[in-house]
Amino acid sequence: MSRTTVALVEDDKDVSALIKKTLEGANFEVAAYEAGKKGLERIQAQPPALVILDLNLPDMDGLDLCKQLKSDRATQSIPLLMISARDDEADIVSGLELGADDYVTKPFSPRVLLARVRAVLRRREREEVGQDAVLAYGDYLIDPRRFEIRYKEQILQFTKSEFRIMHLFCRKPGWVFTRNQIVEAVHGEMTPVTARSVDVLIVGLRQKLGENGALIETVRGIGYRVRENPQAPEEEA
Repeated sequence: MSRTTVALVEDDKDVSALIKKTLEGANFEVAAYEAGKKGLERIQAQPPALVILDLNLPDMDGLDLCKQLKSDRATQSIPLLMISARDDEADIVSGLELGADDYVTKPFSPRVLLARVRAVLRRREREEVGQDAVLAYGDYLIDPRRFEIRYKEQILQFTKSEFRIMHLFCRKPGWVFTRNQIVEAVHGEMTPVTARSVDVLIVGLRQKLGENGALIETVRGIGYRVRENPQAPEEEA
């Protein structure tokens, strides 16, 4: 059975060894690099299935490395999990807006990290091949070709902005989107961003979802997401 390749860019040898042991024990193949420039070079030469990236590297900032990976066509679609002792909200938001798929703060449990790795890979596998594919999320069917959302065969009424937010969320359940990312998806990258405008749209969307409004969760200090499992009980974010 083939093993999924993970590129690990982490300068702390003890942390790197722990992550490598954890992932290899779960049948992943791990290529570990202590320096950012070397990691970037090897990832570009041999793209892995996933990148785990520490923000504090000896030769470059992890956010800069992330930016380079996400601006390169050969590597921009690779899922990326950030790890760092820096738990400042600004760092987390910056990483997510650059294209990181998840962010884990140190210290962390190896089991939690493994679960996050698997979740990121599952989300990527679950993504539809094209933007026009009909999505199924619980009892909802989302048809971007018709700008139509059905709930148990009933057509729901949404504005185009509300529809685009719901489509964005349901393409990647459990994925946290910042307010900037939401506005870019709804209106385009040149639209002025205000936190208030996004919050108002989310309030309206929750109201139209009625008893299922809690499916859209607030992640404090970062943004919003739709619950990964629509049947799961509500949890405080």
